[in-house]
Amino acid sequence: MAKLRMKKIELIALLTDSKKIVELLQRRGVVELCKNSEDLPGTNVSAIVAEFEKFRSTVSQALDVLDRYAPEKAGLSGMLSGRTEVEKHAFGKEAMQLEKIMAAANDILKSSKLINDAEAAITQSEIRTDTLRQWLPLDVPMNFRGTDTTSAFIGSVPFLVKADEFEAELPEACSVEVISASKEQSNLFILCGKANAEEAEQVLRASGFVAVSESESCTPQQLMERCSAEQQKYEEEIAAAKEQISGLAEKRRELRFAVDYLQMRKDKYEALTDLGFTENTFVLNGYVPEKYAAQLEKELTTKFTASVTFTDPGEDEDVPVLLENSSFSSPVEGITKMYAMPSKKDIDPTPVMSFFYYLFFGMMLSDAGYGLIMLIGTTIVLKKCRLETSMRKTMTMFRNCGISTLIWGALFGSWFGDIVQVVGREFLGKEIGSIALWFEPMDDPIKLLLYSFGLGILHLFLGVAVSFRMSWNEGRKLDAVLDTLPIYMIILGVAPLGASILTEVPGVLKSLGTPLLLAGVVLLVLTSGRSSKSVFGKFFGGLYALYNTATGWLSDILSYSRLLALGLATGSIAGVINLIGTMPENRVMKAVLLIVVFIVGHTVNMAINLLGAYVHTDRLQFVELFSKFYTGGGREFAPLTVNTQYIKFKEEKYNE
Repeated sequence: MAKLRMKKIELIALLTDSKKIVELLQRRGVVELCKNSEDLPGTNVSAIVAEFEKFRSTVSQALDVLDRYAPEKAGLSGMLSGRTEVEKHAFGKEAMQLEKIMAAANDILKSSKLINDAEAAITQSEIRTDTLRQWLPLDVPMNFRGTDTTSAFIGSVPFLVKADEFEAELPEACSVEVISASKEQSNLFILCGKANAEEAEQVLRASGFVAVSESESCTPQQLMERCSAEQQKYEEEIAAAKEQISGLAEKRRELRFAVDYLQMRKDKYEALTDLGFTENTFVLNGYVPEKYAAQLEKELTTKFTASVTFTDPGEDEDVPVLLENSSFSSPVEGITKMYAMPSKKDIDPTPVMSFFYYLFFGMMLSDAGYGLIMLIGTTIVLKKCRLETSMRKTMTMFRNCGISTLIWGALFGSWFGDIVQVVGREFLGKEIGSIALWFEPMDDPIKLLLYSFGLGILHLFLGVAVSFRMSWNEGRKLDAVLDTLPIYMIILGVAPLGASILTEVPGVLKSLGTPLLLAGVVLLVLTSGRSSKSVFGKFFGGLYALYNTATGWLSDILSYSRLLALGLATGSIAGVINLIGTMPENRVMKAVLLIVVFIVGHTVNMAINLLGAYVHTDRLQFVELFSKFYTGGGREFAPLTVNTQYIKFKEEKYNE
């Protein structure tokens, strides 16, 4: 199926039906709107959109508060489950309750603000308590300033002092009491006669004395008790507010509905800005996949007074791209999208790479035990969980990769490494030989390396073949042949000669390889510079192409040695894990340790090598395969749709 063919849609309908039609298109999710191409006035809905965004933000914040103070218990199934399906009539009933839902959201936010304010007040009170704790020995009010005949100074100096030494610096009839002191600060109570107060104040100012600021006539002890009482009161307010929030946790479903409802309303009004309006009608332009065009036209013309016209997009139009593939290939569409959507001239690379993607992934992970776990786990998730389309594709991809891993692991005889042999030798007293259906890579890595290079060459040849087809279909048949045939001849000629360095190669292959290589080189040199008008340009253009072919293809083919490297890494680390588990001499201790090490070690090994297999399989597609035929740069189809987090309409979209 690959890329779906797109049609340009122009719809003209009554102005009174504009909102209903946009809502219908939003639920169907098959039309990407574009700006009205006619010189028709639009509409300004920025104020309405801003209002919906404000309401949505309020409800989202209320949900965040609920998740913080009254989290919802959800298992793995709940985490993987997709959006809840709702009927259209049920959606309408919920929408009628929006005012009550907004009131609940505001109550939650009000309680949250009370909690935040109370927590801030407690923090300030705790800071004040820490400060007062230094003044506890003081038995007079903190704002005490003296009597009719004396003046008192309560404050701090930024250094350590002794009472008698500091008294010597003050005027006569002054006494100093050090309330508390440290290397950085001394808290003092100073009492002197009224007559000497001004002189004493000058000395204190010169010493960096800072008086405490306290308006209440209470001792430090009394103030601390008051702070403690305030903290208790705030904590009670926080507990009450949290209880109120927990009581509103039953509104979580309604709040989630409101988030999606307000998002839909916002998207709908934003879509109205793309329409053109006359006094009684409106005009809508956009793109729709051809496979949905007839069904959409029938529904629109049946339900509304409307004229719907479909045309082919122009060559210069930025037509969006929508991919559709078989059940085997569609799970790896996300890999293509991760790289780039195909351009107008590109074919969809998804079906091209899908087989080799699964093949290489399994070859890199290459442990049947790990593959079996992947297969069982993903199958359970696919069967038991209500997954979104994208998540279902991802799980299906890893299920297929698990099947490939299981097959390769069985071929290489790796079931959680060599656990079968370890258990037989250590606990059953039997030596179990190889259980590989093909061969063990650890015993013959060169063999696996050669097969890795062979599969790599087939993978690259596939890319060249796709390039051949694209050129042929564009009418450049001579270019298709001359850009492909020399490459095949050179690589097929070099392959047996290169393999003979590492292993024995039948003489007939070597004898065929040399003339094939020479013929390919001559053909490449003579034809690669054909676009040049001069003989000199043609010749050196051919030499440059030969150089690029030699260096480029050598590096590309060597890249497939990662199939060997990652496969050996998985097996060797698994073997080390099993070895560690059998280190004790005592059989009981050995069994206990092996179980623990087996579970922990193989879990970590599987996670690390699964990630490595995923990354390097992606790389082989992006760097090696795609470079042979794929340009990318297309724009993904972005229809007006129900862009929601929690709900979706049941059986509304044509493409579901």
